[in-house]
Amino acid sequence: MNYTLNELTIQVRRDILRMVHKVNSGHPGGSLGCTEFFVALYTKIMKRKPGFDMNGIDEDLFFLSNGHISPVFYSVLSRTGYFPVEELSTFRLLNSRLQGHPTTHEGLPGVRIASGSLGQGLSVAIGAAEAKKINKDQNLVFSLLGDGELQEGQNWEAIMYASARKIDNLIATVDLNGKQIDGSTDDVLAMGSLKSKFEAFDWLVVEIDNGNDIDEIITGMEKAKKLSGKGKPVCVLLKTMMGNGVDFMMHTHAWHGKAPNDEQLASALSQNKETIGDY
Repeated sequence: MNYTLNELTIQVRRDILRMVHKVNSGHPGGSLGCTEFFVALYTKIMKRKPGFDMNGIDEDLFFLSNGHISPVFYSVLSRTGYFPVEELSTFRLLNSRLQGHPTTHEGLPGVRIASGSLGQGLSVAIGAAEAKKINKDQNLVFSLLGDGELQEGQNWEAIMYASARKIDNLIATVDLNGKQIDGSTDDVLAMGSLKSKFEAFDWLVVEIDNGNDIDEIITGMEKAKKLSGKGKPVCVLLKTMMGNGVDFMMHTHAWHGKAPNDEQLASALSQNKETIGDY
């Protein structure tokens, strides 16, 4: 890799903006907020093998539960070698492998589950983590959930199950941006202290106060990895800014699922100058 993590982060932001703009559809806000996390995860945190094997034996696995932030997932997968970067231009087009929510029927490398029906990804990640234990595979399973997604009940059944069964090879990260499609999470359905809730369910909790600082993310995730294997699942509370990196998309839920127009795209791209090369 002949570029810095900051350069990759900026380029991924550009990918997100251009993909969503081209088809006038998609979810830029959460994608931008999680850009640094995905870059850190796929370049520094997970143990990955070359190529893609659906079974993921002898490597770490990742499951995206809040599948609407597919633009950042696709961009980072392509930029880390899973499929050609040029394929990003097919985002949300008919017969594309890059649908609005990740799917598996077209065999897109890097995608192990169809996601976007919120509340289900953690359950799948727990199943994968149990399979690794059965197979004596010492690698970890990572997942990402939205904070608004935790308003769905299946998550709490999964959270209870993971601790009861001592699924300690699982690191579940919550994108804690305080926003969802209808407004702030506190206004829609306040959840109180997620740290207290996860600890009450007998999880270990790591907090990353600036989830848009790549060095802080790496430090926090490495701490989470060191806590694995101690008999309890690990939760990372990642405090991010929705729309991070684009001034008019920050501090609001308005860009949860709205594409920028031509003028807005130009402004957003001017704030994120091309670094590695657009597709």
